[in-house]
Amino acid sequence: MQLKIDADTFDQQQQILTREIIEQIRLKLIEAGLKGEQLKDLTGNIAFSVASTLDDTAMIALDGVAVRPYLTFVDDEDALIHGGENAYTHEYVADLINDVFSNRPAE
Repeated sequence: MQLKIDADTFDQQQQILTREIIEQIRLKLIEAGLKGEQLKDLTGNIAFSVASTLDDTAMIALDGVAVRPYLTFVDDEDALIHGGENAYTHEYVADLINDVFSNRPAE
């Protein structure tokens, strides 16, 4: 596989991934019985934590071993798409939470 820098595609893919993370968290919390503002707030908090971990802003280490994720996406030609810098999915969480929850009937 070859690494291809494509900031626009990378940005679009980050947003789609972040939305999916939010949706999956929201569904699991609904299954657990959460509703309303508590559902929205907890979904946002968990999504932000997950996104920050993926973005390498969480400073992950265990027993002196640092872990530094590097997010890429695979395109139709099996190239790895990257934006040329660390991922920033956590920056999309707040707007996407509002979008996801505004497009749903109240739970």
